[in-house]
Amino acid sequence: MRQGFAVEHQNCKFAVKQIKGTMQHPLHQFVYCPKCGSNEFVINNEKSKKCMRCGFVYYFNPIAAVVAVIENDKGELLVARRGKEPAKGTLDLPGGFTDMFETAEEAVCREVVEETGLKVSELHYLFSIPNIYVYSGFEEHTLDLFFRCKVNDFSGLKAQDDVEELLFIDKKKVNAAEFGLTSIRKGIEKLQKIAI
Repeated sequence: MRQGFAVEHQNCKFAVKQIKGTMQHPLHQFVYCPKCGSNEFVINNEKSKKCMRCGFVYYFNPIAAVVAVIENDKGELLVARRGKEPAKGTLDLPGGFTDMFETAEEAVCREVVEETGLKVSELHYLFSIPNIYVYSGFEEHTLDLFFRCKVNDFSGLKAQDDVEELLFIDKKKVNAAEFGLTSIRKGIEKLQKIAI
């Protein structure tokens, strides 16, 4: 375990991970080499581990996830109430993880259909936010890609998959603190600054 390391990029400092005042390597949960099974799998640098037996180096990169920003004709924002952990019962935006061999654009369209029953007719990339998503006690580092999605027909709107409820909220009344996932909360704050 290293203490106090960060990644610097273009005059910005990003803390890799903070737990109870100490920094832990993102691969701290990986004890064995995925290639040969050796327990001689040690920290190589801030984003990789190396097997001292076979020489395999594993780089830890974020998983791509997508987020849909959808408005109706009244300019209200479509929000979901999470039906499952993490952050069960809190607000969210439609979205999820990209599948293998799928583009981010395909993923956001698929996730919108799976969670809302709606079809995206047009989309535009907005921005991205790094996140740590804890699922089944395992920390997944993600890069959440936000898209503005246009939907022409809302008649098929239905909460599905891991969504408990769908609702439209006036953009002026959206409260970022009600969103349970850190990246979505930050995304809502950023959207409010750019006036969605």
